[in-house]
Parts: sequence; structure tokens; C-alpha cells
Amino acid sequence: YIFIRAEYHVAIARLGDAIAAAESTNLLGDNILDSGYNFSLYVHISAGRYICGEETALLNSLEGKRAIPRAKPPFPQVSGLWGRPTIVNNVETLCNVTHIMANGADWFKSLGLGKDGGTKLFGASGRVKQPGCWELPMGTSIREILQDHAGGMADGYQLKGFLPGGASTDFLIEEHLDLSMEYEAVMEAGSRMGTGTMIILDDRACPVGMIANLEKFFARESCGFCTPCREGLPWVQHILEKIEAGKG
Repeated sequence: YIFIRAEYHVAIARLGDAIAAAESTNLLGDNILDSGYNFSLYVHISAGRYICGEETALLNSLEGKRAIPRAKPPFPQVSGLWGRPTIVNNVETLCNVTHIMANGADWFKSLGLGKDGGTKLFGASGRVKQPGCWELPMGTSIREILQDHAGGMADGYQLKGFLPGGASTDFLIEEHLDLSMEYEAVMEAGSRMGTGTMIILDDRACPVGMIANLEKFFARESCGFCTPCREGLPWVQHILEKIEAGKG
């Protein structure tokens, strides 16, 4: 199964086309290339929740249950989807596996620019000229991602700060632009690389408002399983919204 949120219309259509093409050439389905091996691939279009990034919550959703994490052990490798041993991997990982098998681990490691080998999908969103996602060598500098691939800041906007790895990472500022996007380097700077998809804060945006919006998202997306998340996030959202309204 490929689990994907319903909002990703373009990705869903492209996956459907790719699977249909593979089936038409007998690269998927029954008796693949007369090998006697059967393998089918299904795209599961989900209502989607942030918590489905946790593998057991994803499995619950795939089974048609409420998307909340399962108690572990047992781990999915022992008892996963419908009680069967299950491996859950990011599609990015699976895309790399075939190239590593064909060319070797040393080849893949050599693609990186620093301590962390290989490539990674990096992205940038916010007030940049060309928001997007790019496969780049591990160790690519933040400045290169922002300037060369995202096209720099949009006209009339200046960089104030950025979240280097998505909404759950800590802010970095302009002095960190020459930092290499590697796990240890970003951690030493006081943040985390996370997904590698940067969220840009420009000089016209209110940092409090931006954080309030993120906390509103997390409060809404909480699975409600644990008290600090279920009860704490709405209070954090409430406090930040009061600060933004001048009633802090």
C-alpha cells in the first residue's frame, strides 16, 4: 500500500498512472515477467491526519480505525497491518533502495557533500520566488537551497528567520544561512533537520502570529491520546492568540 492524503491530487493522479503503466507491462500484478511472483500495489487515499506520520496510527487508519498510535510492543514488524508483520517506510527511502542495490552503498554515500551520505528531498515554502521541493546532496547549504533553488526572497521581502525542517523544528536566523543541511550540523545550531522542508519567515510576518497558526494546526491535529498534547496545545494556542491581539 501507498498511503497518501486526499489533498495531494497531482501526486495521486501520477501514482495511478505509474501503477497502470507498470501493470500494462507486467511489472506489477500476477506472474510478473513469467517469474511466478505476484505483487500488487494499491494507493490508499486517506482523509489524512498529521498523526498518521506515526507508523502505527497510519496502520490504524489503513484498517479503517481511528488514527491513534498503538501501544508498543508489539512493533509493526511483529504485528502490524491486520495483525501481520509489516514494514512501514517513507516512499523517499524506497526510491533510494533500488539505486543503492544497483550501484552499491559506497556510491550512494559519495553523493553527499559532508558527513551524511546520499541525497535528500529539500523544500522551501513562504515568501520565496520559487517555492518547491528538490532532491539535493546531503550537506547542501541552506543558502544554496534558498537562493539557487527557491530563487531567493520574493520582491519586497527580507528574510527574518526560518524553520529548517518543518513546523516542529526550532527557528534559525540569517547567520545560519551557510549551515550545511546535515543532521548534526543543524542540531548543533539549535534546531533539527526534520523533514528538510524549510518554512520561511519574512520581515512583514508576525512571528507570534506564525507560531499561533502552527499551534492551532497541532491542536486540531492532535490524536487526543496524551494529556499534554490534548489539553496543552489548545491552551498554548489561546495564549498566543491573546498575545497577538494585545491582551497577553
